[in-house]
Amino acid sequence: MKEFRMPQLHINPALIDWTGHEGLPRFDLVKDEDFAGAFNAAMAKHDAEINDIASDPREPTMENTIVALEIAGDELSRISALFWNKAGAHTNDVIQALEREIAPKMSRHYSKIAMNEALFKRVDTLWEKRESLGLTVEEERVLERHWKGFVRTGARLPKPEQERLAAINEKLAGLGARFGQNVLADEKSWQLHLSGEAEFAGLPAFLRDAMASAARDRGHEDGYVVTLSRSIIEPFLTFSECRDLREQAFKAWTARGANGGETDNLAIVKETLALRVERAKLLGYDSFAAFKLDNTMAKTPEAVNDLLMAVWEKARNRALEEEASLAGLIAEEGGNHEVMPWDWRFYAEKLRHRTFNFSESELKPYLQLEQIIEACFDVAERLFGILAAEVKGVPAYHPDVRVFEIRDEEGALKALFLGDYFARSSKRSGAWMSSFQSQHRLPLKNGKKGEIPIIYNVCNFAKPAAGRPALLSLDDARTLFHEFGHALHGMLSNVTYPSVAGTGVARDFVELPSQLYEHWLTVPEILEKYAVHYETGEPMPKELLEKVLAARTFNAGFATVEFTSSALVDMAFHTRAEVGDPMQVQAEVLGRIGMPQSIVMRHATPHFQHVFSGDGYSAGYYSYMWSEVLDADAFAAFEEAGDAFDPVMARKLKNNIYSVGGSVDPEDAYKAFRGKLPDPQAMLRKKGLAMVEELSGSDA
Repeated sequence: MKEFRMPQLHINPALIDWTGHEGLPRFDLVKDEDFAGAFNAAMAKHDAEINDIASDPREPTMENTIVALEIAGDELSRISALFWNKAGAHTNDVIQALEREIAPKMSRHYSKIAMNEALFKRVDTLWEKRESLGLTVEEERVLERHWKGFVRTGARLPKPEQERLAAINEKLAGLGARFGQNVLADEKSWQLHLSGEAEFAGLPAFLRDAMASAARDRGHEDGYVVTLSRSIIEPFLTFSECRDLREQAFKAWTARGANGGETDNLAIVKETLALRVERAKLLGYDSFAAFKLDNTMAKTPEAVNDLLMAVWEKARNRALEEEASLAGLIAEEGGNHEVMPWDWRFYAEKLRHRTFNFSESELKPYLQLEQIIEACFDVAERLFGILAAEVKGVPAYHPDVRVFEIRDEEGALKALFLGDYFARSSKRSGAWMSSFQSQHRLPLKNGKKGEIPIIYNVCNFAKPAAGRPALLSLDDARTLFHEFGHALHGMLSNVTYPSVAGTGVARDFVELPSQLYEHWLTVPEILEKYAVHYETGEPMPKELLEKVLAARTFNAGFATVEFTSSALVDMAFHTRAEVGDPMQVQAEVLGRIGMPQSIVMRHATPHFQHVFSGDGYSAGYYSYMWSEVLDADAFAAFEEAGDAFDPVMARKLKNNIYSVGGSVDPEDAYKAFRGKLPDPQAMLRKKGLAMVEELSGSDA
């Protein structure tokens, strides 16, 4: 594979001086070739800023050390924000080549800062006398974050061990970049062409439209293709009556990252896990999980596994009951095969239609993308008093990306929001929120005091044919609400320091604002207002709405088994002193817990991007469930108040959860909102699973 060579130092002004609408970057003035030289120049400037702080002859203070660190590297942050957005949402060969180079180079850059002895001495001095500094709660949290950041990246290690740790981090960064690129390559390279009416059996019109659009996107003048984008593969598995095609598509979907050749991820996974173990041991931890969980609400691997296993038993039992029902349906239709993973969605949809007398295809015409976006904005206005208005004609990083101004009730601009909703071959799969700029109130070197947040959501919904509306599944609609919940966490941020703004919180707390926001999608008055038929404009019939609400826990065993098995495998990888063959470990864990043969992990190891495309959710995939305990209990507060938009609870939610970021300890933040720590039973009730005993070793 040809390596990318860095050119000489140069920064295109458009990368760092954002002169677009209300301070947006001028995406149209940035070229892919601009990034390499800009990274070099910005890292050199950041080095100089760090050296100035470290060599300051004055006694260390919050202002000359911590505030200085917070605002140092602004140009590098801006260039990085633009680049990593491009790498995830609209990549190409030039960007991918640079990504393979820049990921380890950035790791090396930050390792050098972490191991700057004079700089750490200044931070350590402040930490040792923190009780005498008269700090606010936020300042204490920011100082603690910087001090722990240095310690957790090896500042107190002997020099040889520091150098080894830096080498490990650099190697891990490169492996993570390659892992994600390999998954995207497998997704892009596979497609299933359909021809003839027999192969279309069972496929609804909305899916045919999406498959036709996908064919155009891949350069075909006509025809229909099944791709591995979740917005196409899942409905295909749900509706296709061709069992052989379902099997073919499902096996391709689950084989991403494990197809041999240049895009195979198994060696990357093995090396990644070995390096993570070594990294943890260098820092004095028994396992990588112990290292990662030290800064979370869960605190220990034991607390995580207690929660996961308590839920697993209930979920597995429910899934086996669901499987028996599906097997009965297969037999009833004259089939003589067991329930296999490529059968589950198909027969579950039939069973749902029989049980609740509605199907996904009947529901989808009422879930227009435009209306669900409006529903997201309406809920935010009613809860938090903010208004969203789209701004047309503003250039973004792709023609499909839309720009919105977010203002408060007095009309003051609070944030900018970009929505990138449709799947394309240049975008990695999944959905996420990120930022170009975080909120804060610190004075910058350019004379500005503070910045408003610039937040974006990326989704992968199927793009409709020209002139047709984009129609969502109920899961798609939940995804939209989920990611906008993350966006609100960033946009409602009200802190002084950028390092604790918005989503700068513990990993197992960061999903609370997003998962909680999902609850408002199915509040009846929201569905009644926004779930309207795309052709007639008529609201969803009350009878259908009642069926949708009644079916909320349908197939809960399947969904929970998919997730929990993935989380248990993640924890198994990262609690072992030595992993060996990762696929053997995966098989051992699934065998030990009794994984049903009819269900697979939601994210099998070779394409488990949460865990292996960087550190992200490594030893942390459980956090979705940990946050689900929180979000179920949090929404129960509104139910207890008798109003999903209760103004008192909404104000508490905004002031104690959405606006404080990481400036407050997450347990303290939650108790300030709810008055107590959460009860896991609320989450189990939401899922429709049986009650379990009080979970030991965990407050969440």
